[in-house]
Amino acid sequence: MAPSRTPRISDDQRRTRLAHRHLLAPGRRATTVEEVADALVGLHASDPATVYLSACARLAEPSTAEVERGLYEDVTLVKLLSMRRTLFAVSTDAAPYVNCSTARAIALKEREGLLKQLRQSLPDWDERRLVRTEREVLAALAGHGEATTAELARDVPALRETMVVSPGKPYEGRQSVGSRVLRLLASDGHVRRARPRGSWTSSLYAWAPVPQLPDVPVREAKAEVVRRWLGSYGPSTEADLKWWTGWTLRDTRAALADVGALEVRMEAGPGFALPDDLEDAGPCGDWAALLPGLDPTAMGWRGRDWYLSPDHVPFLFDRAGNVGPTVWWNGRVVGGWAQRADGEIVWRLLTDAGRDAVAAIGAEAARLSAWIGEVRVTPRFRTPLERELVR
Repeated sequence: MAPSRTPRISDDQRRTRLAHRHLLAPGRRATTVEEVADALVGLHASDPATVYLSACARLAEPSTAEVERGLYEDVTLVKLLSMRRTLFAVSTDAAPYVNCSTARAIALKEREGLLKQLRQSLPDWDERRLVRTEREVLAALAGHGEATTAELARDVPALRETMVVSPGKPYEGRQSVGSRVLRLLASDGHVRRARPRGSWTSSLYAWAPVPQLPDVPVREAKAEVVRRWLGSYGPSTEADLKWWTGWTLRDTRAALADVGALEVRMEAGPGFALPDDLEDAGPCGDWAALLPGLDPTAMGWRGRDWYLSPDHVPFLFDRAGNVGPTVWWNGRVVGGWAQRADGEIVWRLLTDAGRDAVAAIGAEAARLSAWIGEVRVTPRFRTPLERELVR
């Protein structure tokens, strides 16, 4: 019997899959924010505005109210400090797997780190006092329903204390105990970020109690996260998956084996796909998109040459590797965009994409401007091209 041939998937096929699976082609757009979150496994949430901008770029009818429904009314999206120690908004369907595969281990490290800082800066703090303070915070929050850290500090004076961070470093500073304790309670799944005080771009959140997520065995949880990720981002390399999850190489390989991932050939080299996911996605037509800084598509792979020219990286990424706002044409990053102080959406191509691209990108800019309205958005992580465009 002749040996079976390793399936081959080209970069063009990967870009077509991206259009379909990341809901970027106009005919593939979603009707709910939960559909968007699941299509991407999770929405980056380190910058509050990113969740809205990423979701609305993929909604047939972009609406901040639809995103707020999922985040704060139905609470069908959960924010978890998870993959790569990054805050993600994931659906309640995906949350138990993300939590048990990744977030819980990060929460343990967060606790260890906080205790170390407390002991160094405030000698009367130890694990028992931290646990006691957490209980007092949860009791106060139960009485309020929702409250900011400052409001909770009126009931729990320990939250008002401050500690030195990065002692002896040029960037040494002080940080409130309250900000770290609430972050830790969120990491442990006891509280959630409720509606912010201000617009949807605000980082001043109230906190609210939240039921604990169901337990899932760690190995099962990792396999499910890989299954979802390959279904959205595959075929991809082992290095891509390891980078995206932040797991060890051993855990990455074990999870790939547990889902029966099939080895494929890509132009970038060997990769993996789900065994029942080798068919072409089918045509989707031309498409353009304006995606925000930290968008899951732009940050979805470690190896990006198949959709991003290395020559464009210095313009579109900051020094820490955070992507800024990007302009896409048929599965490739072709430029960047920004919003000026007067509200105008401006963009610039970094390559000649053609007349059709210019027209389609202009239409997407108008679509973005229409739903943003009077709100002004400045990315949390500024990049060279974005800064230049707003001058």
